[in-house]
Amino acid sequence: MQIDLFWVVVAIILYLFLSALVLLSRKKISTLKAGLIDALHKKAEVGNFLSLFSKNLQSVDEIQDSMRMTAHYVADLIGAKSLCIFILDEDECLHAEGMTGAFPPLHSAPDRVLTKPRYLLEALRKEKIRLGEGIIGKVAQSRESILLEDASIESTLANSPILIETLMAVPMMRDGVVAGVLCAVNNHSGGAFTAEQFSALRFMSDQVVLAHNLVRIYSKLTEQQRIAQELDFARQLQSSLLPDDAPKWGNFEIEAFSKPAKEVSGDFYDFVQIDENRLLVVIADACGKGIPACMLMAMTRSFIRAGIERFTNLHDMMKDLNKDLFRDTGDERFVTVTCCLLNKKDSTVEFARAGHTELLISRKDHPIRTIFPDGAALGLLPSEIVGNFDLITFAFLSDMSILLFSDGITEALNRAGNEFGLDALLDIFKENESQSPKALIENILKEVNEFASGTVQADDQTMVVINYKN
Repeated sequence: MQIDLFWVVVAIILYLFLSALVLLSRKKISTLKAGLIDALHKKAEVGNFLSLFSKNLQSVDEIQDSMRMTAHYVADLIGAKSLCIFILDEDECLHAEGMTGAFPPLHSAPDRVLTKPRYLLEALRKEKIRLGEGIIGKVAQSRESILLEDASIESTLANSPILIETLMAVPMMRDGVVAGVLCAVNNHSGGAFTAEQFSALRFMSDQVVLAHNLVRIYSKLTEQQRIAQELDFARQLQSSLLPDDAPKWGNFEIEAFSKPAKEVSGDFYDFVQIDENRLLVVIADACGKGIPACMLMAMTRSFIRAGIERFTNLHDMMKDLNKDLFRDTGDERFVTVTCCLLNKKDSTVEFARAGHTELLISRKDHPIRTIFPDGAALGLLPSEIVGNFDLITFAFLSDMSILLFSDGITEALNRAGNEFGLDALLDIFKENESQSPKALIENILKEVNEFASGTVQADDQTMVVINYKN
């Protein structure tokens, strides 16, 4: 009887130990998942920041103008009512170079109460804050961030002409050296700044330093040098956005290609994982050429990736994307998009397009099919006018191939001014339907290049080929 009781106790202890181990494992997985989601959010934030910043970086006469735009973007991102960017100058003094909202002078009370942001900024620019002086100077000297959940306890802020309820300030570093301080005042949603807002401000401080460096260099260059600087920045941005390799996705075999007509491209392709079974394949073509098209491409990609966590279906994604682009792009700027949603669990494809070229489907012993559901280009019209985006879903059968492409392929010109055309593309696709995606792309490019005979092309060329093998 004693032996039986002993084994019962052992069993209970073992059960409790295993239960605790399972709980710890689940907690660790949850922590890792949260970290991954946070990393994806931050990547989307950086992409969106860079694209919007580059879009507005045109003819900069004063650093403050671009710093004001940067301050506005960061404040909107973290949910602050006002924000100021302080830069450390050669005299080891901090001064304001960009501000949004009614940011209060923190170190000297003005002669009169200032309410308009431009007057406040003028007052802040005149301030020279030495290292160690006041909150801003202390943050720069100590290189340590501060978060005042209740700013009323800080005596140095009591005489501010604007009520300060909560405040956070973080140092901005460049190559291990303090470059300035980023300070946010008062929470848009009321109450104290949260730990998440504090973390977001610290994260964005590196991007603000990058923005300041770009404009500082840009303002010192000649016009030709500025163009070269823009192109180099755009190339780096575009290179960082395109996927390094096509993903392995169940029985789907994927290959992609993109070639700019100029130094940078308005075309792009992307692969975005929705969940463990679904992969979004995107090809888009921004109107225009060169840097403006490249920046519009970067915005489009950032908007797609930023909204992927709330993804429901391609129709809603297209509507949301149109809303974002219409809000943030200028007149007569638009993007054509085509999307395939691959589901490796049931081997299906959901397809939608927004003013883009048709989808081509090839299968052995069957004629090539062209699919072009309705859908207007994105960014030209508000969502309530743009209409719906038709969706087509089909099963991906054995030995089937699909081709997504931009119009730079079919509209490639030869010396006589004739276009390569869709019929020629269909013929090549049919002749190479048994080839691998990589071989198919190589053969299409070979035929297009032979047709063009060295003629300089005016449009970017992009393709994605997807095969299916059991």
